Amino acid sequence: MEGTWRSRFIRERPGPTVLVRTDLDALPIEEKTELPYASTVSVKTADGAQVSVMHACGHDLHATCFLGTARLLTDLRESWSGSVLMVGQPAEETADGANAMLRAGLYERFPLPDYALALHSHAELEAGKVGFTSGYFLASLNSVDVTVRGIGGHGSTPEQTRDPILLAAQIILALQTIVSREISPLDAAVVSVGSIHGGTKYNIIPDEVNLQLTVRSYKEDVRERLLASIERISRGIALAAGVPDELTPVVKVNAAEFAPATYNDPCLSSRLGAVFRETLGEANVVDLPPRMGSEDFGRFGLERKIPTFMFFLGAVDPGRVLASKQGGLALPPLHSSYYAPLAEPTIRTGVKAMTSAVLDLVKKSLQVRGST
Repeated sequence: MEGTWRSRFIRERPGPTVLVRTDLDALPIEEKTELPYASTVSVKTADGAQVSVMHACGHDLHATCFLGTARLLTDLRESWSGSVLMVGQPAEETADGANAMLRAGLYERFPLPDYALALHSHAELEAGKVGFTSGYFLASLNSVDVTVRGIGGHGSTPEQTRDPILLAAQIILALQTIVSREISPLDAAVVSVGSIHGGTKYNIIPDEVNLQLTVRSYKEDVRERLLASIERISRGIALAAGVPDELTPVVKVNAAEFAPATYNDPCLSSRLGAVFRETLGEANVVDLPPRMGSEDFGRFGLERKIPTFMFFLGAVDPGRVLASKQGGLALPPLHSSYYAPLAEPTIRTGVKAMTSAVLDLVKKSLQVRGST
């Protein structure tokens, strides 16, 4: 991982250091937009399979805005004082890219930033607009593997087995009570089972079933409670079914696929929100509710020691948004094979918004209205 990322300073002079981050990776999805520039690329996965890839989460759009911001800041370099650390981050989609960069010494190779900024395209917001949330913006992410073990046998004699498929079904249903009965209704949380695999044939009760879960929350104490409850419920159901102690479910939190909640520093949010309204116009700045999607950008804040701020960049033709709201075709979401952000004015807006934000932090008096 250390050799796959790049960071670069623009103009190191007295003043604040601002980190600007873009993500870079694509997704294993075949693009079906039929646009002239649609991806036709395929790559080989770690297990040797050949898969099509596309930027179905807007990372190519992010990188373009990132490059435009770098160019504009360079053109204006005599008008501001400070340092801008431009960070191209891999592996956002696996939630380990930011952490890998920090482990590889990002903040040892370069000065610790005073602020960290990022943007992300939005699949429902009109192009030309930006939106953000002060405080919790995106949820934390945990990926959890649950191996439900039992005693297999013939499907005609279930009494001689301890059926892991039945246990898995009971566990899946019981997990849904965590959010509804163990978490305060004032705290947001999600526990979803995204994968279940077990068995090989109609009449064979297997020895184990594997579950894959995604767990989302904002607050750290809620996250810890969710993980503890998953383990308690899984083991408790197995115990009630008479599964021997040595075969109780194995619950493993995937440490590699973890991202903390993305938290927009309230003071920084208020400051940059005012910049956006001045630069883009009041009507083009939207207050958005927090989302349960996740990002690893928050890691650059070192557990809120560095103020961070991420905003959404509208990327959809306003006509399509209006038609969708009036009962027309649903808009393609992120990670869809049909996701196709509108290049203009999305790129122009992203460059203007990010450049204005950086310039406000390194020299508050400079305006960039119309500069792009």
